[in-house]
Amino acid sequence: MAAGGSRRAPLALGPPPPEPSPSPAEGRGGGRGPRAQIQFKILRGHSDTVSSCHFCFEDTKILSCSYDRTVKLWDVEKGFPIQVFEEHTAPISECNLTPDDRRVVTSSYDNTVKAWDMETGKMLWTVEHEGIVTSCNISCDGRYVVSGSDKENTVCVFDAINATVVAHIQGHHKSTITRCCFDPDNQRVTSVSYDKTIKLWDMLTRSTSITINEGHSNAISDCCFTSDGHYLCTASWDRSLKIWDIKTGEFWCHEPVSLNQGHEGSVSSCLFSQDASLVVSGGYDKTIVIWDTEAGYKKLSLKGHGDWVTDVAISKSKKWILSASKDSTLRLWNIEKMDDIPSVIERRKARGSKIAQCEECEKPFLCLQCSDSEVISKCVFCRLSSPVRKTLPLPPPVSPDL
Repeated sequence: MAAGGSRRAPLALGPPPPEPSPSPAEGRGGGRGPRAQIQFKILRGHSDTVSSCHFCFEDTKILSCSYDRTVKLWDVEKGFPIQVFEEHTAPISECNLTPDDRRVVTSSYDNTVKAWDMETGKMLWTVEHEGIVTSCNISCDGRYVVSGSDKENTVCVFDAINATVVAHIQGHHKSTITRCCFDPDNQRVTSVSYDKTIKLWDMLTRSTSITINEGHSNAISDCCFTSDGHYLCTASWDRSLKIWDIKTGEFWCHEPVSLNQGHEGSVSSCLFSQDASLVVSGGYDKTIVIWDTEAGYKKLSLKGHGDWVTDVAISKSKKWILSASKDSTLRLWNIEKMDDIPSVIERRKARGSKIAQCEECEKPFLCLQCSDSEVISKCVFCRLSSPVRKTLPLPPPVSPDL
C-alpha cells in the first residue's frame, strides 16, 4: 500500500470516468480485451479513498480501511459490510490482521495506531504518535506491532497485547516512511521510504542489519515478503518492481530481478501469492498487473477502476484478486481461468516461452527467450540466489620497480 501516496501525487491524472451502475456488489467484465473474460464484483460502501485491503477468514471475508475514517469487514459472497469499526478522527492509512484473524490494527493521520477485537468490534488500545502514522503491521506470531510515522521519520515497535513500546527508532529514514512490515520469521522489520532506500532492522540486535541505498530511482511505495521470507518485493514511483534475495548472507552480491513495462505510471502496491508464483501490483495508472515471478513478465493487466489503485491482495487459492482505489470502491477479480484468456496465451507465445526444468532446483518453470545468444537454464528464484556475473575490476598493474 502506498501510504501517503495520495498526499503527494506522483502522477497527475484527469478526473475519473463516470462509474457504471450495477448493484453495489455486482459487475461483469464486458467490452473488449482481457477484461471481457474476467468476472468481477464492485464493492461499494466507503465514501472516500480506500487505502488498504486484505482477504481473511479463509478468503470468505475482506477487511478494508478508508480515508472516510472507517474500517469495514465485508462478506465476500454477499458483497456488503458486516462489521464497521469507527473510532479514528482522520483518514486511516493502513489496516492489518493477526494470522488468526482475531485482532485488527490500524494506523491513521490522527497520529494513532489502534487495535481492535474482530469479533466484538471493541477497541483494545490506542498508541499516540507525535506525527501522522503512514503504515502499520503486525508480526506473524501476533506478538508485536510496527508503525511508521512522519515525525522525524520514526519506526516504532510495541507489544501487541499491552501496547508497551519495545523500540523507538527516530530518523530511521531521511524522508517519509511509506511502508513497514515484519518478515515472516518475526526477526526483522523492513521499511521503505520516499528517500528511495530499503532498510531491515533486526529485532534481536536492535540495529539496522541491511540498508539498500537507491534501491529504486524514485520513491519506494510498498514492500512485501514471500511466505518463507526468502524474497522481498518492492514497488516504486519509477514504474517498476524489484525482487530481492534477502535470505542469503551475501545479499550485496545479488542483483534484484526487475519487473518493468507493466504500469504506465507509478506503482503503489505489491503482494506475492502464497506460493510466490505470482506478484500482483497496483498503480496510479488505475490498473492492476499480474506478474509471473518465475519467468519475470507481465501476464495480465486488469482495468476498471476510475482512479488510482492504492492496494492489492490475492486470495490463498489464487482464484481472486482484490483491489482498493481512490475511487472509493474495492473490486474482486476472478482470475481462476486467467491462463485460458487469449491475450495471456498470445503474450506467452510472442515471448517465445517454453516449459523448462531448472538445472538447480529441478522444478519446471516458464522459460522466456531473451535473445538468440542467451539461454536461461535457471528459474528466477535460483538466478536470484546465484552471485552476479559481474566481477570486481582488477587492481592497476604494479611497476616491477616497486
